Amino acid sequence: MQLLSDMQIGVMFWAGRDPYETVRELESWGVRCGQLGIPGDMPLEGAAARWKQALAEENFTVVTVFAAYEGESYADIPTVARTVGFVPPATRAARELRTLAVGDFAAELGVPGIATHIGFVPDDRSSEDYVAVLEMVRRVCDHAAAHGQTFALETGQEPAPALLEFLLAADCDNLRINFDPANMILYGTGDPIAALDILAPYVVTVHCKDGDWPPRAIQGALGEEQPLGQGSVGMERFITKLKEIGYKGPLTIEREASDPVRRQRDIAVGADLLRRIVGRVANS
Repeated sequence: MQLLSDMQIGVMFWAGRDPYETVRELESWGVRCGQLGIPGDMPLEGAAARWKQALAEENFTVVTVFAAYEGESYADIPTVARTVGFVPPATRAARELRTLAVGDFAAELGVPGIATHIGFVPDDRSSEDYVAVLEMVRRVCDHAAAHGQTFALETGQEPAPALLEFLLAADCDNLRINFDPANMILYGTGDPIAALDILAPYVVTVHCKDGDWPPRAIQGALGEEQPLGQGSVGMERFITKLKEIGYKGPLTIEREASDPVRRQRDIAVGADLLRRIVGRVANS
């Protein structure tokens, strides 16, 4: 895999199709790196060997492998709380095993980090669920550490101070953050730029995603994702803050539009926007 330049633009993409077809499509968009998501129902047996070969032959770099889980839904905030990540007790054991398996998959590819949404961490720090999630994160960190990997939690569900408190409680040297500024807005959990100041020492990767705040009139609703530059994040402000905190990793565009043509168009436009912003920020 290639060495990446500072703030190289990449894309968050998902496995499930032929690896060669997927990577060549990404390259046609002008990107040479990204984060690979593994759907919860995707069989892993034999998959890593196919992906490893395709990535090597196409000289495409994966910086993070993301674990998703069967039964998750992001329909609204109550549904996220009920179905996503490590928090739901009924699926916790199976999802821990799946996360470890995704870590093994990433290790076979030579990818240095894995990540996931762990869900809404319980507010009660003495509750059984909080303790169980904390211990589960520690076990995943131990497994990742044996592969020389980081394990990153994606921002969104908690305000930055609460997430920092959880990271400190876990006390794992390889526990990090995949910082998604739009998620802070979509969940209504705080200004992402202020959050970066709090979480900066733990940020290992980022998503470049945009969105608007949840509608006040609809309780439990999520905000709406927007193409880069058309939401409330303020991409120039975000990239400027990343430079300020010393971040040099890739800028991974995540666009979740269901229409593939619109998604491809928005990614291409977003990549051009980021290139212009990075150029301005680098010269400022």
